[in-house]
Amino acid sequence: MAWVLKMDDATIESGLVHDFDASLSGIGQELGAGAYSMSDVLALPIFKQEDGSVSDESDSKNPPFQYVLCAATSPAVKLHEETLTYLNQGQSYEIRLLDNRKIGEMPELNSTNVKSIVRVVFHDRRLQYMEHQQLEGWKWNRPGDRLLDIDIPMSVGITEPHTHSSQLNAAEFLWDVSKRASVFVQVHCISTEFTPRKHGGEKGVPFRIQIDTFKQNENGEYTEHLHSASCQIKVFKPKGADRKQKTDREKMEKRSAQEKEKYQPSYDTTILSECSPWPDNAYVNPNTAAPATFTSNTHSYTSGNASLSPSASMQDVQQWLHKNRFNSYCRIFTHFSGSDLLKLTREDLVQICGPADGIRLYNALKSRAVRPRLTVYVCQEMSHAESPLLERRCHSKNRELDSPTALHVYHALYLEEMTASELTRKISNVLSLPLTHINQVYRQGPTGIHILLSDQMVSNFLDESCFAVSTLKGNGLIFV
Repeated sequence: MAWVLKMDDATIESGLVHDFDASLSGIGQELGAGAYSMSDVLALPIFKQEDGSVSDESDSKNPPFQYVLCAATSPAVKLHEETLTYLNQGQSYEIRLLDNRKIGEMPELNSTNVKSIVRVVFHDRRLQYMEHQQLEGWKWNRPGDRLLDIDIPMSVGITEPHTHSSQLNAAEFLWDVSKRASVFVQVHCISTEFTPRKHGGEKGVPFRIQIDTFKQNENGEYTEHLHSASCQIKVFKPKGADRKQKTDREKMEKRSAQEKEKYQPSYDTTILSECSPWPDNAYVNPNTAAPATFTSNTHSYTSGNASLSPSASMQDVQQWLHKNRFNSYCRIFTHFSGSDLLKLTREDLVQICGPADGIRLYNALKSRAVRPRLTVYVCQEMSHAESPLLERRCHSKNRELDSPTALHVYHALYLEEMTASELTRKISNVLSLPLTHINQVYRQGPTGIHILLSDQMVSNFLDESCFAVSTLKGNGLIFV
């Protein structure tokens, strides 16, 4: 049995899934709307303000800086839960940058600038894991827009504000810790933009506003981490945050005194709680990443409705999604490997794709591989210039080679479509030949004639047939 592939003379993709792990304890604190001092801020306990000085043990644990978001916290947050603050889309909100050092502490920061990076990020760990895909989807729907901006005219005491086109959710600036400084930020994304369905009434996802502060190293670069803090927010369309705050307040007023004791009061300002610094490998625009390349190895999944392998590449995942009729979600899972996709739970997929498609995708991922419609085995011969063309076949009944002297390693090809193009594609993977360089495929027939491969011919193959592949280097032909 023989084949001929006519070919010409003779690219790999990598990805990154970002997973951020930080736990934050809830804290609610009250600051007056007017003048404030650091002693007032630091004396606040977890849930309510009490008179009295701060203990020495508490003082020793004070962070070097304190960040205060000038927006009221929600009254509908239970005790021992983190505060939640509602913001209006596009509205400028002040974040006060306070020097919290004790006398004589970190004197190298006196009269010097530090750099702070302010970000809006996801609060939900599942969305943190999918940050790249979520932000790329937002960018696709809102071309030219940013998730976060600094209102420069309103800000006080900051210098060199800067945004990167590759980081739509972050902005950076310098400020002198010994002087009064406030940065005004605007969040342009709303919480319901990241819910899977937009039919109205969805519960929007929470975000976090996080600030990371750095000092200069010996080379003058702002890379030495000093402090990080963040708070939980939800963003509504203009005036929506005011309505939500009013609704929460009215609900709390209807509760009994005993029920009210289970909830935190609403505070005029929000204190950002200490947290881990944001990772260096945070979301960046893929246009600035390394150029994409593609392997020519065999795929790590079986065609058809078979399960996806954890070792499947991002390219394999895209082909698997197409094959299983999940085309509309290919963009969302652009940078997912097989392992990444299989880590998502049923609830995650339902939230991303909706109930119908989410359950269908979950079932497809967890299904077992089905037997292919046709299996063929191929091995690679030496070129015709080095050895004579040998035709070898094994029959499905006895699995024996026609030539007893043949010792070759065979590759199994599993066909679902049973078409000439599918077989050509799989042979090119086995032989590590670019598919675009194969023009025709022939089967060697009686008396050595070359018969053009067709869909009808493939459909008439015996299951588990064996073929030997050899190459004619001189004229660029491959004989099978």
